[in-house]
Amino acid sequence: MSSPKVLFGFHAVGVRLKTAPASVIEVYADPTRRDARMKQFLNRAAEAGVRVIEADAARLAKMAGSAGHQGVVARVQALEGARSLDDLLEDLEAEGVPPLLLVLDGVTDPHNLGACLRVADGAGAHAVIAPKDHAAGINATVSKVASGAAETVPYFMVTNLARTLNELKERNIWVIGTSGDAEQTLYQADMKGATALVLGAEGPGMRQLTRKTCDALVRIPMMGAVESLNVSVASGVCLYEARRQRGG
Repeated sequence: MSSPKVLFGFHAVGVRLKTAPASVIEVYADPTRRDARMKQFLNRAAEAGVRVIEADAARLAKMAGSAGHQGVVARVQALEGARSLDDLLEDLEAEGVPPLLLVLDGVTDPHNLGACLRVADGAGAHAVIAPKDHAAGINATVSKVASGAAETVPYFMVTNLARTLNELKERNIWVIGTSGDAEQTLYQADMKGATALVLGAEGPGMRQLTRKTCDALVRIPMMGAVESLNVSVASGVCLYEARRQRGG
């Protein structure tokens, strides 16, 4: 069994209590916080039969590695996710569901990754894919920002992103990259079928090899003075357009 990990914040811990209460070892809560949100949270922990330990803000910050814990930290067992990307895609194929995947190339900031996972969950993306190098992994900060989505959206870190994209293409998944200089706009792309949307980090964008591997490139129309969007915002725009095309 893997080592326990730490979750913090009402959303991240609350989702785990809701979806997998047996995996929660114990919860630590700040006794000085007595507002309605904390009372509701403690009631949920009690209903789940989870032990609650009082801890001051300094101890919680040390456990979480962040002062943004909101007075709540939990020690949990890691959940067993999808076995592999191939297994996930085969399951979707067997169910007749066209995959909707978000591919992140070079997103190293945990806050951006957490926000991308959150929007991927909201839009119903089946997985998020990133390279093992030059990418953020799942940690407590990612889980906090993701507001529970780090627990629900499979996140696959692959050794060779270009090779993985080619393997997706072999499965008849259309690989669409985003680039500010693309001729076609996002709204001209057909994303009703199996689709992988590829976004690079804000600033450098996708790496050249990643860009060359895409089937098509699209741009998000920018109508104002700013030249680009944060990667999590861009992910939301793209994923929800795909969702709209698929009938909402």
